Amino acid sequence: MAGLYGSSTTQNIPRVALAELVGTYFLVFAGTSVAVSASLGRPIAGGPADSLAVALTFGLALVALVNALGHVSGAHFNPAVTLGLAITSKFPWTYVPAYLVAQVVGAVLASLTVWATFGDAARDEVDLAATLPAADTSHVTVLAIETIVTFFLVLTIVSVATDPRVQQSVAGLSVGFTLAVCVLIAGPLSGGAVNPARALGPMIVSGQFDGVWAYLLGPLLGGIAAAVFYAKFLAKGEEPSQAEAEEGSGTGVMSGD
Repeated sequence: MAGLYGSSTTQNIPRVALAELVGTYFLVFAGTSVAVSASLGRPIAGGPADSLAVALTFGLALVALVNALGHVSGAHFNPAVTLGLAITSKFPWTYVPAYLVAQVVGAVLASLTVWATFGDAARDEVDLAATLPAADTSHVTVLAIETIVTFFLVLTIVSVATDPRVQQSVAGLSVGFTLAVCVLIAGPLSGGAVNPARALGPMIVSGQFDGVWAYLLGPLLGGIAAAVFYAKFLAKGEEPSQAEAEEGSGTGVMSGD
C-alpha cells in the first residue's frame, strides 16, 4: 500500500515513527515558540502582525516538513490525519499506535523545549501557547470550529497526497498554506489547534486542560469525516467509457456462446 507523498507503508515501524516524532516536534516547537514570543510581547514582525506570524509559522513549517519527511513517514504529524487515512483503508492499522504515540511524544518534547528556552514566563504566563477557549467561547463552539477547520485541512491532504491526478510538487505548499488559513480562522475562538497532538503537548506540560475534550474530539471528527467524504465522493473512479470498453473486450463474456 502506498502512503502519502510517495512513502511506503511497508517500512520499519520504529523508523517511520521516529520521523513522525521529529516532524511533530518541529511543527509544534516552531509554531508555539512564535506564539509564546507574541504573547510575551516580544516583537516578531511588529505587534499587529504577531497573529499572522503564528499562522504562517505553522504553515511554513509544515511545507518544509512535508518536503523533508513526506517520503519517509507520509508526514502525518497529526492524529486526525492518521486515523482518517486508516479508517478509509489508506493506511494500515498496524502502524497507527506507533504514529499516535510518536506524534504526542513529539509535541510534549517540543513544549518542554519551549519552556526551557523561554523560561518560566512561557509556562506560567502564557501556558506554553496551549490552545484554550477564548473569553466567552464555549467548549461546544471550540468543538465546532476545530471540527470544521480540520475537515478542510485533512480534505486538502488526502486530495493532494493520495490522488495520482495531483502533481506532487504542489502538495507541500497546498497543505502548509491550508494549515495557515485554518489557524487564522480558528485562532480567535479556539487558538487554532487543528491537531490533537499540537493541543495536547502544551496542555500536558503547562497543566492547563480547559476544554481538552473538544480539542481532541473536534479534529478527530473533522479529519475522519474529510477522509471518508473524499473517498466516497471525490476520489478518482472508473470512467463509464473505460468500464464499457472492458466489457466490450470480452471480459466476463465469451463470444460464440
